Amino acid sequence: MKRILRGKVVSDKADKTITVLVERTKRHPLYRKNYRVSTKFLVHDEKNEFKIGDVVEITESRPLSAKKRWTVVKKITTKELT
Repeated sequence: MKRILRGKVVSDKADKTITVLVERTKRHPLYRKNYRVSTKFLVHDEKNEFKIGDVVEITESRPLSAKKRWTVVKKITTKELT
């Protein structure tokens, strides 16, 4: 089963590649406080259709380059976020 993540596009400068920032919350094991952890993924965008600020859904794929292992599934609209 491939993972599917949601994130925000923070860079679209490279050709056919976007950078997606995925944030998630974790709970500290001792102090029990919730905190945010963010990770940036390089994602394949074949048609260069996604721009900075778009919220997208990404999925795992085979290695496409040295650091790129994710592809875009779809753009999330504001209706789907709620």
